[in-house]
Amino acid sequence: MTEQHALFDPLLQDLSDRSRDEVLAAFSAVQYAAHPVAEVQLAGLRDVTLRRQVQRMLKLIGRTLVHVDGTHWTAGYDDDIASSLVAQGWQPLSVIDRAVLVLVLVHSVAIPRSEGILTGDSWKSARPTTVDELRTTRISGEERRLALQRLRAAGLIQLSGDHSGGPSYIPGPQLQRLTPAARRRLQDQLILAAAPASPIAEAIRARTGGPVEGEDA
Repeated sequence: MTEQHALFDPLLQDLSDRSRDEVLAAFSAVQYAAHPVAEVQLAGLRDVTLRRQVQRMLKLIGRTLVHVDGTHWTAGYDDDIASSLVAQGWQPLSVIDRAVLVLVLVHSVAIPRSEGILTGDSWKSARPTTVDELRTTRISGEERRLALQRLRAAGLIQLSGDHSGGPSYIPGPQLQRLTPAARRRLQDQLILAAAPASPIAEAIRARTGGPVEGEDA
C-alpha cells in the first residue's frame, strides 16, 4: 500500500503515530482480507473516530465501508462508483461464470427466501446448490467445472461443509462486499427470476413499482 500513502497523507498527517497505524491496519484489513473483519479485533474499526478516517480513505479510491451482521466490517464499491462502472460496460466475469454464479445464488438464496425458508438480509445459506442442479443448464461439464474453479478462487462461491452427497456450493465471502443497496437489488432480481409468482416477489414489485405478475407489461 506504499504507493497509496501520498494519496492518504492529507488524511493521516494530523493523527498520532499510534492512531495512524491503527487506521492503516483497519484499512488494509477491510480492503484485502478474504472475509469480513471482526470489529473487536482492530481499534481502527472499534473506535468511531478512527473508523471515520478509514471511511474517508476508502472514499478516495471509490470504496466504502460495509457493515456485516452488525459485528464485522469489509469494504466494497461505493454505489455511485459501481453504477458508473456498470454504465461504462465494466464486467469482470465472463458470460459462463455469471451464469453459474446466478444458478448458485438462485438455488441457495433466492428460492429458499421465496419459500420463507431463508430470512434476513445476508448471503448465508444452509441450502447448498448441488452439482445435479448445475447440470440442468446448457453449459458443458468442462465449462461448468472451470467456472466453478474460477468463482471459488474469486471468493464468490465456496464449498458447503456437507460433502456427503458430493460437492455442493453456497455463496462466497466476497458477496459480503456488496453495499445494502446493491445487495437488495441483486436479491430482488434473483427472486423475481426464480419465483415470480411468490408472495415475496409480489412484495418486491409493489415496493419497486414493477408490473404485477399476470399483468401486461
